[in-house]
Amino acid sequence: MTDRVKSESSKEFNFNSRDFDRVRELIYKRAGISLADSKQEMVYSRLARRLRATGLTSFTEYLNKLEGDHDSQEWEAFTNALTTNLTSFFREEHHFPILAEHVKKCATPVSIWCSASSTGEEPYSIAMTLCEAFGTMRPPAQIIATDIDTNVLNTAAKGVYNADRIEKMSQERIRKFFLKGKGAQEGLVRVRQELRDLITFKQLNLLADSWPVSGEFDAIFCRNVMIYFDKPTQGKILKKFAPLMKSDALLFAGHSENFLYVTDELKLKGKTVYELANSRTAGRPSVSHLHKGSL
Repeated sequence: MTDRVKSESSKEFNFNSRDFDRVRELIYKRAGISLADSKQEMVYSRLARRLRATGLTSFTEYLNKLEGDHDSQEWEAFTNALTTNLTSFFREEHHFPILAEHVKKCATPVSIWCSASSTGEEPYSIAMTLCEAFGTMRPPAQIIATDIDTNVLNTAAKGVYNADRIEKMSQERIRKFFLKGKGAQEGLVRVRQELRDLITFKQLNLLADSWPVSGEFDAIFCRNVMIYFDKPTQGKILKKFAPLMKSDALLFAGHSENFLYVTDELKLKGKTVYELANSRTAGRPSVSHLHKGSL
């Protein structure tokens, strides 16, 4: 018996290539995520937890349940389980000085959309950059931070992290922007309330037909999420970003993402920083940046 057969036979639940293909189809339709062949073990590990939580005994039963009820609350847990959230404070650090210089030239209040906020490190890094750029803990700005995963949004809204998450940050920033836990909270840090006040966290699926945000934004961060989408899906999302950008707005992408061959709406301005290919006429009526209705 081969090692692979032994491994499969020792699993708690049977999970074959047909099950994996069904999962790939469902998550693609729901969230636009394209799972590579190499992700089969990851998918088993993460969804096996959902089978245990729901008391189901097979992937066939679980997937049938999802397909049979498109409004089931389990869809949220299914999507959360398959969403990868790798992030850190000031990740791809070269973007933040660019943002700081950009917002100094913008009319206030400055508006920024962080479209894949994960557990919050990125929008809080944006908030810190704004505080430093304007020289105040209450800059004239607002940040909309969205993600498809409700679990990571809950973590982000709390703003509490293990202290090792900020160990690479300068002591000046740590003193200025974080509170260190004591007693039972030792080993934890919390971002200061002033930063949390700058950010509104909301769930949003970039694949949805309509988004509960409206613009125009001075900057949009969409970093390290497009790599999970195929080219047609990337193009669809980027086309929807363009009308939400002010004529001089910037779009920040991840280090491994290249949009030049995906859309003609944008042109490269700097390293993984894009701007509109054709500036639109300024002076359009201002509108709310976040719809108050349900997402």
